[in-house]
Amino acid sequence: MNYIEPVFRPPSEWKSYILQVTNGCSWNKCTFCEMYTAPEKAFEFKSRDKIQFELQLASQQPNFPNRIFLADGDALTLSIRRLSEILSDIKHFLPRINRVTSYCLPRNLNNKSVEELASLRKLGLKMVYVGCESGDDEVLKKVNKGESFQSSLAALQKLKAAGIKASVMILNGLGGTSLSKQHAINSAKLMNAAQPEYLSTLVVSFPMGEERFKSNFPEFNPLTQQALFQEMQWLLSGLDLEKTIFRSDHASNYLVLKGILGQDKDKLLAQVNAALTSPQSIPLRQEWQRGL
Repeated sequence: MNYIEPVFRPPSEWKSYILQVTNGCSWNKCTFCEMYTAPEKAFEFKSRDKIQFELQLASQQPNFPNRIFLADGDALTLSIRRLSEILSDIKHFLPRINRVTSYCLPRNLNNKSVEELASLRKLGLKMVYVGCESGDDEVLKKVNKGESFQSSLAALQKLKAAGIKASVMILNGLGGTSLSKQHAINSAKLMNAAQPEYLSTLVVSFPMGEERFKSNFPEFNPLTQQALFQEMQWLLSGLDLEKTIFRSDHASNYLVLKGILGQDKDKLLAQVNAALTSPQSIPLRQEWQRGL
């Protein structure tokens, strides 16, 4: 396939065919994200002709996956018309595909109605990955997310009404030492109001250095391992979810957590408390095992 590198996908999409329908990210101003900062990742749409050509090539491959992930950073910024065309073309060239997913920024849905989103679901868009990052407005402003508690909630509620599942990402440690507790508490409040189908946490990291991040958040001090566990305790304690699949198993996390909230809340909190009080008694990732 003719990819403009680098190409990113959620870890859970490792079995999916990556169909690059846009390049880069239309916002690309979040100071914690360096995924699309290279010159070759300047945001642009891919033409329908090119997408159809790639789908035709894909249809000729044996043992082709039955899932597709629409790349790059926010394919959902495309209009309903263009998204409908892409999903229809997928059905035409690859009729065995049973699930299409994509990243989604909350702002992508500002001008899309519930009815329009429901039409995309009928065409095969089953789930989107929403990078809320935080439910705290001060943290969101510090990292130049361009979103708020309310804008994130509105997008998640719109997705639920349309029948599209949401997998939400929260960044552990994003508020640094000064905003850690309010970051955790308000992120829990956002999740309680939205009740997403999936929730995952990643630890914020800066493989290319902190200069870009600190340009808008100069007082940022990263959390220690123990402080990250404390923030996770605040988050889990504040969550009141009915049936959300929770995962904190990304390679960036020291402590692997998996469960369903709320039925596994006490078990997950016990694991976090053990990491806080007796870290030697619980399996933790070593630094060399961690990554993006």
